[in-house]
Amino acid sequence: MLRAWQDSPTRLTEDTNAERDLRVGAYRDRLFVELAQNAADAAFAAKTPGRVRVSVVDGELRVANTGAPLDTRGVESLASLRASAKEQQETVGRFGVGFAAVLTVTDEPRVVSTTGGVVFSAGRTRQEAQRDGEVPVLRLLWPTDEQPPTGYDTEVRLPLREPESGKALLDGLATEIPDLLLALPWLAEVDVDGRVWTRSGDQLVEIHGPGGDRRWLTHEGWAIPVDPDGVPLPLEEDVLHAPTPTDDALSLPARLIAPVPVEPSRRRVLPGAALTAALEAAAKDYVGLVREIPAEHRFSLVPAAGFPRSTVDAQMRDLVFAVLEEEPWLSTQDGAEISGRRARVLDVDVPGLPPLLADLVPGLVPAPPGAARVLKPVSAQPLTIEDVLDLLTGIGREPEWWHRLYAALAVAVDTHDVSPAQLDGLPVPLSDGRTLPGARGALLVDGSNELLALLSDVDVPGLRLVHPAAAHPLLERLGAKHADAHQLLEADQVQFAVERSVEDVRSGMDGMNLAGAVLRLIAECGDQAPEWAGALALPAEDGWRRADELVLPESPLLDVFDPEVFEEDGAMSVLDDEFAEDWPQSTLVATGVLDSFAVVRDEEPHEPDHGLPDEESWWDSLDRPPLTVAAVRDLDLVADDAWPAALRLLAARPETWQALHTPDGHARWWLARYALLAGEAPGSWRLPGAAELTGLYDEVPDLGLSEDLLLAAGVRTGLGLSTVEDAADLLDRLGDAGRTLSPGLAARAHRALVESDVDVEELGAPARVRVADGSVAEAEHAVVLDVPWPAAALDAARIVAATEDPERLAELLDLPLASSLTAEVTSTGEYVPWAGLPALRLVADQLGLVLPDGGPLLHDSLTVTLDGAEHDVPWWTDGRLHAADTSEGLARAFAWAAGHWAERYRITALLDDPSPRTLLN
Repeated sequence: MLRAWQDSPTRLTEDTNAERDLRVGAYRDRLFVELAQNAADAAFAAKTPGRVRVSVVDGELRVANTGAPLDTRGVESLASLRASAKEQQETVGRFGVGFAAVLTVTDEPRVVSTTGGVVFSAGRTRQEAQRDGEVPVLRLLWPTDEQPPTGYDTEVRLPLREPESGKALLDGLATEIPDLLLALPWLAEVDVDGRVWTRSGDQLVEIHGPGGDRRWLTHEGWAIPVDPDGVPLPLEEDVLHAPTPTDDALSLPARLIAPVPVEPSRRRVLPGAALTAALEAAAKDYVGLVREIPAEHRFSLVPAAGFPRSTVDAQMRDLVFAVLEEEPWLSTQDGAEISGRRARVLDVDVPGLPPLLADLVPGLVPAPPGAARVLKPVSAQPLTIEDVLDLLTGIGREPEWWHRLYAALAVAVDTHDVSPAQLDGLPVPLSDGRTLPGARGALLVDGSNELLALLSDVDVPGLRLVHPAAAHPLLERLGAKHADAHQLLEADQVQFAVERSVEDVRSGMDGMNLAGAVLRLIAECGDQAPEWAGALALPAEDGWRRADELVLPESPLLDVFDPEVFEEDGAMSVLDDEFAEDWPQSTLVATGVLDSFAVVRDEEPHEPDHGLPDEESWWDSLDRPPLTVAAVRDLDLVADDAWPAALRLLAARPETWQALHTPDGHARWWLARYALLAGEAPGSWRLPGAAELTGLYDEVPDLGLSEDLLLAAGVRTGLGLSTVEDAADLLDRLGDAGRTLSPGLAARAHRALVESDVDVEELGAPARVRVADGSVAEAEHAVVLDVPWPAAALDAARIVAATEDPERLAELLDLPLASSLTAEVTSTGEYVPWAGLPALRLVADQLGLVLPDGGPLLHDSLTVTLDGAEHDVPWWTDGRLHAADTSEGLARAFAWAAGHWAERYRITALLDDPSPRTLLN
């Protein structure tokens, strides 16, 4: 070397400049990198994991390592530029210039080994070269007998130009160690002044050090940090490692440690075919690294979009994208692996949605938020929420599946990743098996689990009930409405289904679902049911019947109604025993099934349309339409011999008792006409206390009924007549010769007939009538006394007395009036004015009566011919007033003429004895 310098003075300058370039340029900050890779090469040569110890001793930086010791070729490499003694591809150093990095801290480096040592010295080189100033340090070397520390095979000793910088130098070196242990697999341990780092593992490399542990998942030259659970921690920025760091920046999530061609400075890659081939191979290996990551975390290994950080970065990113686009690495929802090009991924964050769409979307990849954007460079197809709705249209799924779908979408709506407007048209399964395109108009049922279970199988045309198993709050946000039991019972569709239910069941449809659903609705409404609930088809002993045509199996009505009622096609049937056991009695009764007599109520009746027996007749019997209707139904079904029991049943409940006592009510009206007590209508009997009716009506037998109940049923306390039948019955009783009536009772009976509203046209003429003496006479011989004078000429056994309105009585009885009989006065009388009768003037004065005009024809003996017979009478009138010349005749004629007929008896007495005593008595 000295001869070369002497023979060519420029050679010394060239070596000096070259070394300076390495010191201040290529290796200015690579001291420990170069020493560490030499130590790694020594460990590889010895085929034993290497150890390195770094320390500062007496102002010297000392780096000791294990492995193959220094040999002759190594010394030659140290003393020459670009003449490395390492030939194996697995080694790191190749150019023989890396040792120049020591010149950044020292001018007197030494390398001591178990096989010998060498010393480099700037001072001694100046002396040997006889030069001043700057000279090459690493061209001349001298032997040394120094030995490395025990346990190590080689040690580099670097006297520091600035001894005080030792600690800072050690601290700076410590920051490089974790990355170097990863890049140099033959290094197992580095000790920096007592601080120890170790490397373990093969594919999963763990670097343990004072600052904590770090894990790297590696695969064919790629490495990515992972946490203890294996979750990757992608890098945001890095440099290409070859295997030690270069200056070529990368933006890949993982570190590339690849044998790419680099410049002698090891800071930059060498462009060309070799580099392209190396990067292509690395890209293919990158897919392997990705597959080592759990499927749910692989998305983080897709390089992020953005500007490349270097030419190599741009090239590497494009190659990685291309490989990820074509090679399988994405795990689909059904467990397969596909390439990016075949993948479909949701572009919205709906975590629970991909599992539900697995069989609908081939290649669907469950992905974290933003994955669609991340996977765009690898040609993954984004799936919008609109695409999802298109996929859902027309599919068939269980209601529970739809509920899970809504739950997943609800989270996206809550986080504003999806707007409610985007879900317009989301299919909604209904309880009847149909699917509604959108939630608007659908009903979410509020109620018990039992109700929801029953509604899940019911088919009510037109009623859009969301299937209970699919119901979710999201649907309300999308336009569905909540409906509780009350609202459902008010729905026209439910009413229509109930009203058609019997017909539907008899046509072959299953009515059990609808029956159960409606009964549960009624139960959840507190057993309050609409009137039309009675049309609900329920199972009976003889098939299916309307609820209001059924009787509970234990109902007392079974002992009250006529047995014919329960015959096939009869008016009523008995509810199926097993079905009755499944439901509360109160619910069944609210629906219309009878446990006892039911009450029909209408607060605003408009016409007789309540299904009551003979309702129109009752309605017509009233002076005006009823303001309310509170009546008992099915009274016409009671057996003839069961009325006492039926009345007791009516009295047992407040609602039927109240209906029984409603003024002008239907129940009272109907019982009085059609009920039977001891085989007779109630009006045929009298209460025990109604003694004034004795002889006309018999006392009601003891039937175990209270007087109040008997009265409500129509048992008599008086002679009130409300129907033609009542009047006809009374006439029959009056014409019954077997009955003994007092004249007064007969007169009261006739008065009752007159006062009744009975239409004469509807009443038949009696064959016999009760006459004034209390006997019974043939009607053809009887007359109604309408004026007083014929009474004296008629037999009492012919006269029917009428104290009021004799014309109406005669019309009702179809009898002639007494005044219509043909009579002739046969005696001769003399006209005498009233004023010409002194005795009458005195009587009129005593009584304060005014004498009328005119006067009678006074007869000594007044006789008339009537029906061919002559009769003596006290007075008469035939257009002229006639009077016998007796006190009785004058008194009656005067009382009649004066208009004071009631005074006839006093006038008679005063004519016989006009003394004051007579008047006073």
